[in-house]
Amino acid sequence: MTSEYEFKEIYDEYYQKIIQYLTRVAGPNDAEDISQDVFDKISRNLRKFRGQSKLSTWIYRIATNTAIDRLRSAAHKYSKGHTTFEEAIDAEAQNVWVAHKDTAADQTLIRKEMSECVIEFIDNLPPDDRTVIILSELEGLANKEIADILEISLDNVKIRLYRARAKLRIALKDGCDFYHNEQNVFACDQKPSQILSKTPK
Repeated sequence: MTSEYEFKEIYDEYYQKIIQYLTRVAGPNDAEDISQDVFDKISRNLRKFRGQSKLSTWIYRIATNTAIDRLRSAAHKYSKGHTTFEEAIDAEAQNVWVAHKDTAADQTLIRKEMSECVIEFIDNLPPDDRTVIILSELEGLANKEIADILEISLDNVKIRLYRARAKLRIALKDGCDFYHNEQNVFACDQKPSQILSKTPK
């Protein structure tokens, strides 16, 4: 199988995708450094790839594990405080994140037009929650491929997605004012209290 997947071809095809993915998962400051580690691992382990999964799945698995290891390392421990969230969830906001209630076209539009405000709330999720949301909502991967990437069961993917979406919906409800923008795309602005809380004293 190795002869079919020359490293240079893999690098050319996947580098930008993996950089974008790692930027979402680990942030722009670490994405480049992590990506170098990822492609080093791909290069060193390419001969071991036997095609038991899709090549893209194998690459995303390496990228995900490398990023999560970095985020969990002592130098990247999370120090963010926990916010008390309201239980009530706006129905429209909930529909955005419950995949089975949206058409495929709606999901594609949401992924393409999602405001930076929403992305920022995704960035603030814990690593495991953030990763599964990014793989599903932003990378557009099917649950089966996410299960292969994370090396967990399909049922566990569904559970993680349910919990991550619930956390995100509540965070959005607590921290955002929702509206439809000029293109009639569902978007949000952070509430003033959220913005002020981030202003350095």
